[in-house]
Amino acid sequence: QVQLVESGGGLVQTGGSLSLSCAASGIMFSIHSMRWYRQAPGKQRELVATISSGGSTDYQSFVKGRFTISRDNAKNTVYLQMNSLKPEDTAVYYCSTRSFGSDYWGQGTQVTVSS
Repeated sequence: QVQLVESGGGLVQTGGSLSLSCAASGIMFSIHSMRWYRQAPGKQRELVATISSGGSTDYQSFVKGRFTISRDNAKNTVYLQMNSLKPEDTAVYYCSTRSFGSDYWGQGTQVTVSS
């Protein structure tokens, strides 16, 4: 079955950096777009960044210029490099993909940015 496993979250001060990873299994990773979402306490889950199978990227305005999404098809892994972190970036971060019409999610990894 499809499994997505995130790692790399933690506690960081404002202005710091974190790198998240999401390892995928059970899918032909290289042909799938991958997405990072986040959900802050009391808020809806929101899309952060997308990377296509061909490597094209798209970012939401609130992370553009600070976050970088990338992928390593040889490792079946998608990454999210987060720089210049702000307290409002505090959330649980999830990776996601869609395969054969179904959406799959990882368990999430907590990112906390202290002010």
